[in-house]
Amino acid sequence: MNRLKDATSPYLLQHADNPVDWWEWSDEAFAEARRRDVPVLLSVGYAACHWCHVMAHESFEDPETARLMNDLFVNIKVDREERPDVDAVYMEATQAMTGQGGWPMTVFMTPDGAPFYCGTYFPRQHFQALLNAVTRAWREERDDVVSQGRKVVDALTSRGPLAGGAEPPSEERLARAVGSLSASYDTARGGFGGAPKFPPSMVLEFLLRHYARTQDAQALAMASHTLEAMARGGIYDQLGGGFARYSVDENWLVPHFEKMLYDNALLARVYAHWWRLTGSPLAKRVALETCDWMLNDLRTPQGGLASALDADSEGVEGRFYVWTPEQLRQVLGDADGAEAAALFKVTDSGTFEHGTSVLQLPEDPADPEVYRRVRARLLAAREERVPPARDDKVVAAWNGLAIAALADCGALLGRPDLIVAAEQVARLIEQVHLSDGRLVRTSRDGVPGANAGVLEDYADLAEGLLALHAVTGDPAHVRTAGTLLDAVLTHFPDGDGGFYDTADDAERLFRRPQDPTDNATPSGQSAAAGALLSYAALTGSARHREAAVAALGPAALLADKHARFTGWSLAVAEALVSGPLEIAIVGDPSDERTRALHTTALSSVAPGAVVTLGTGAEAGDVPLLRGRGLVDGAPAAYVCRDFACRLPVTTPADLASELAGG
Repeated sequence: MNRLKDATSPYLLQHADNPVDWWEWSDEAFAEARRRDVPVLLSVGYAACHWCHVMAHESFEDPETARLMNDLFVNIKVDREERPDVDAVYMEATQAMTGQGGWPMTVFMTPDGAPFYCGTYFPRQHFQALLNAVTRAWREERDDVVSQGRKVVDALTSRGPLAGGAEPPSEERLARAVGSLSASYDTARGGFGGAPKFPPSMVLEFLLRHYARTQDAQALAMASHTLEAMARGGIYDQLGGGFARYSVDENWLVPHFEKMLYDNALLARVYAHWWRLTGSPLAKRVALETCDWMLNDLRTPQGGLASALDADSEGVEGRFYVWTPEQLRQVLGDADGAEAAALFKVTDSGTFEHGTSVLQLPEDPADPEVYRRVRARLLAAREERVPPARDDKVVAAWNGLAIAALADCGALLGRPDLIVAAEQVARLIEQVHLSDGRLVRTSRDGVPGANAGVLEDYADLAEGLLALHAVTGDPAHVRTAGTLLDAVLTHFPDGDGGFYDTADDAERLFRRPQDPTDNATPSGQSAAAGALLSYAALTGSARHREAAVAALGPAALLADKHARFTGWSLAVAEALVSGPLEIAIVGDPSDERTRALHTTALSSVAPGAVVTLGTGAEAGDVPLLRGRGLVDGAPAAYVCRDFACRLPVTTPADLASELAGG
């Protein structure tokens, strides 16, 4: 056992019995490198990463490779999900030096943390040769090696904060972003660009919001086609629900089988919003199945949601999920097995490896009842297989995304149990991760980790709590969101209208990370903009609205050429252009008339509309309710923009008419 035996990260614990003398990221590790006068070897990955496992088996479990590593380097292992700041700055260096990035990330650096050689996955023989070559260069050409690395570091650190002062995306720019997206749109298969294809959840949210505001049919067509293609492909788990990380092909057929909380939270929410806009039965089914998967497979005993399921089981990628025709017949019998093979496109030659097939559902079954029965029997049989490993650390940001998804799906799709689950997740994060207004990023088994929360943790949790307030009316969620956003405005500003990804009192790295582009999740900056805008709409705070507007500036500069990587900023900009609409429901929440108005308010497709519910007693925490009262003793709905409200209405039909009029 090495030093990782005491780690809290499941990824680090996977390496605790390596013959490599691993250190966690710490001052002590760098001090040891200085004492020995050797370079640091930094290896960054995450628990569900397939190629991380491959490199671990080939190299880190190999005694000869471990001997070289131990003799020649101080070796540090980092979980990128625990330390996104470390990952971000060294990934930036890796991309600058090599033109590409990925995980596992392998970085050789000086004992003061300056990288001088970077890469990703290396096969064992190549890696052993590299270890020897780096050591020779360190001993014989150190000045040149360090100088080359220093040039990269200087280039990265000289950038400073993002250029501020730009206006947020205008209506014209939002329309141009749709055009930019259409240029890379796959008209045959949905999605954007070629293989590999990642679920573009934030871009899809932008397109749905843009259609709702403008009735641009092209935006809705791209979103609907992509959402249906993903839901019918192999990237979606047709038995258990939930989406894999990405598709390795253009057809959404063969997934990279790891399943991440953040992907599924974002996708469940956008499928619910697609249903709200179109009434698609497929959208409703997929949204609910994805929520059920999150709760069935990721819920922890403490009520939070774990990070991910591995791609591998029994050391083989995808083994848990794939089928042969013979396996279907063994479970279902000859007749139903043949029907299931035709329905799910399981072929004799296979669509994956070794004659196995990934289940697809290109069209709805002719008999839904037979489909439900077959699906249940196959799922029960699959549960007898060895499941993929679970990374059971709880990440504040991703649980914030899940709170929003569970709240929206529960309210829109008639599943109050999902709202209860969202409340449980929120309670865990507040009790375990939040103390004196500051967040820790991760916990495990109900014990908080030592890693400070980053910008996305504060912003995504605030977003989730504001979404939860919309469906419950609980003012405590607005209070907590306000506390989180106060921390954002105090500890994360870059002084130029934007935000850094780490707080002003966080550990200093060679560069303070800052990235406005959306990747697998909303960037911290775009997430902060969205939460700040919603909070301002509920409270009337000019300070929060101004901060949201300023934070959207970089998106305006990026949107024309890089719309695929600014999806959430564009979605927030749609809300800004729309107002956003503010809807206050005043009445006793137990009154059937109040509930009917509330349900109608939540059905609004106005981009980023905020909803609050209460009797007026909550106005101290939710100023949008201040001065709004019953009408002739009846519950009432107020539709407002910038706290300027139209005349109240008391019936769902009148409220729907008000909302339809914008």
